[in-house]
Amino acid sequence: MFRNLRELYQYRALLWSLTARELKARYRASVLGFLWTFLNPTLNMLVYALVFGFLLKSGQPAYSYFLFIALLPWIFFSTSVGGGASSVSDRRDLLTKVRFPAQVLPATVVATNLLNYLLSLPLLIGLGIFYGQWPTWHVVLFFPLVLLQTIFILGLTYLVSAFNVALRDLQHIVMNVMQMMFFLTPIVWSVSSVPPQYQQLLLYGNPMAALISAYRSIFYEHTLPDPLPLAVVAAFSLGMLWLSSGVFERRREEFAELV
Repeated sequence: MFRNLRELYQYRALLWSLTARELKARYRASVLGFLWTFLNPTLNMLVYALVFGFLLKSGQPAYSYFLFIALLPWIFFSTSVGGGASSVSDRRDLLTKVRFPAQVLPATVVATNLLNYLLSLPLLIGLGIFYGQWPTWHVVLFFPLVLLQTIFILGLTYLVSAFNVALRDLQHIVMNVMQMMFFLTPIVWSVSSVPPQYQQLLLYGNPMAALISAYRSIFYEHTLPDPLPLAVVAAFSLGMLWLSSGVFERRREEFAELV
């Protein structure tokens, strides 16, 4: 794991260059350009708010804001892991170059989506102010939570990208699993709607449930998040990053041949 992180730091200029190129390519020939960074999550939020907040009448105060707080980190997670799955297998042009650092490719996908997430933060705060939810001092925990989520996503992305080189079906499996996980994670609903005997199972068994619950604590409830589920997520994320870095390192020599 430490070797992987050290090499990422060593190739940080390349990582930033690929991230900037990915951002430019994403919105190339688009009339609205970077505005899609705000429009995509906003349109998703409006659809879910209409269905669950209006048609199904969730009864949650400021439901659009409640939903948006969870939707942004979920988009960061799902697009990073979903896109990261094919980040190595789709880049034969780079992998066949001499000594190209393959570990930069999954990291580029994560970094690109992280920047999109951070760029959406002013929109989240503005929506909260619209509903009378002014930020409190609890928001200082936002960046530690983002760091924790990034470690979790990076570990998972390295793992799926390494295996997807040999098993191309994995990227399609990942997308379907993401779709299922969306409804098993408290995004359109709250943890409090789950029977009390299952709440701990949800928070300790689903890292994204613990992270989203923590984001809602600091932005929506203006309280400190429960530290125990986050401690479990931190331990799991570091273990996942250590494991996936080892798997990625062992399989890296095969990448150029398999792609």
